[in-house]
Amino acid sequence: MNSELMEKSLLGTMMEENYLILDSGIQTAFFETQLHKNIYLAMKELANEGNTIDFITLLTTREPAELGGANYVSELRRFANPARFDEYLEIVVKKWRTLERARILQLAQNEQWETNPIVKALDEVDTDHRSDESLLLDDYLVSQYERPFSKGPAMTGISTGLQPMDYLLNGFQDSEFIVIAARPSMGKTDTLNHLALTAGLNDHVPIVFSLEMSRKTMINRLISVAGGYSRLKMRDPYHHFDNTQKSSWMTALEHLQSAKIRIDDRGGIKVSQIKATARRIIKSQPNKRPIIFVDYLQIIRPEETTNNQNQAIGQISADLKAMAKEFNCPVVVLSQLSRAVEQRQDKQPMMSDLRDSGNIEQDADVVCFLYREDYYDQESELKNHLEITVAKHRNGPVGGFTVYYNKDNGRLASIR
Repeated sequence: MNSELMEKSLLGTMMEENYLILDSGIQTAFFETQLHKNIYLAMKELANEGNTIDFITLLTTREPAELGGANYVSELRRFANPARFDEYLEIVVKKWRTLERARILQLAQNEQWETNPIVKALDEVDTDHRSDESLLLDDYLVSQYERPFSKGPAMTGISTGLQPMDYLLNGFQDSEFIVIAARPSMGKTDTLNHLALTAGLNDHVPIVFSLEMSRKTMINRLISVAGGYSRLKMRDPYHHFDNTQKSSWMTALEHLQSAKIRIDDRGGIKVSQIKATARRIIKSQPNKRPIIFVDYLQIIRPEETTNNQNQAIGQISADLKAMAKEFNCPVVVLSQLSRAVEQRQDKQPMMSDLRDSGNIEQDADVVCFLYREDYYDQESELKNHLEITVAKHRNGPVGGFTVYYNKDNGRLASIR
């Protein structure tokens, strides 16, 4: 797709999703054609005044010819593509930066600039274009004046529903990128379901991206957790449920429904598509705290095709961390570990088991490992035990603990 079509898509998407006009960080200069600059300026004026932006309101701001005419404005909606918005914006900004650097270097050559002004001008092209005022600490510092003198919440993060985990992490914190890693069959998806259900029941907004498992399968697993039902019996509850389980069925469904978990089960999606969906859901629930879950990292599709898997995973990892900061919410991502674990006598995961996966270890604020002794040793006395090790915690302590894990229904619980 060429630049003109991408710009049309950005404008069309902003007509559908008005919040993007002010929230996405777009600048008029990013648009290559003057016509698109005019349309965006008109959109921004309406948005700043708190007005709705659509075909009719846009045409009241300018002479139609300045916006390409009524038909041109109307047809922009055909190019709307919220799922590709972030991807197209990144490409448009990248092109603008390339052209702007070339313009600066040409101007510097013509006017014989000194080195320092050239470096400064090029640096400004590569920085985020926020005003200097937004970088000041004043507003935050004022809010901190009474902090030592007034009792705050016992826990600042989103509860995990597991007491020892909440103790170590103080819950999942906003802007943090949390990686939960394990070998297959250790209980990663069940852990994610437990965390999402806990968040939803605490009136947060859990958004689950299930890249491997279908939405139907995920919902069945969540019903199993909510009702404590055996997943084996769930295959045919009519024949296998007893009367007590059948009578509790509606209660379990209502319990799960109250959590309001959103599940996107598209396979092979990119981080930009994850961002587009999450942004839309977050904007629809402005007064609630979101938390994003992804199952799992290694099957997210890179933005650009590459033969270097480490490089691709590294970029995905960096993009997920950036997303956590942009949305100011926890992003919890499941990750596979390398097969090196299976080649050791001691199967406990280590940080080095992540090294084959790009920059995960570097980007993550929290890294947790899952391990079940009874998976490797059928005679183990630690049946229904799941060991969770917080191996990295950028803003706090590390440590390990054991929780109860019922493999039959997927439930996790603190051990009293």
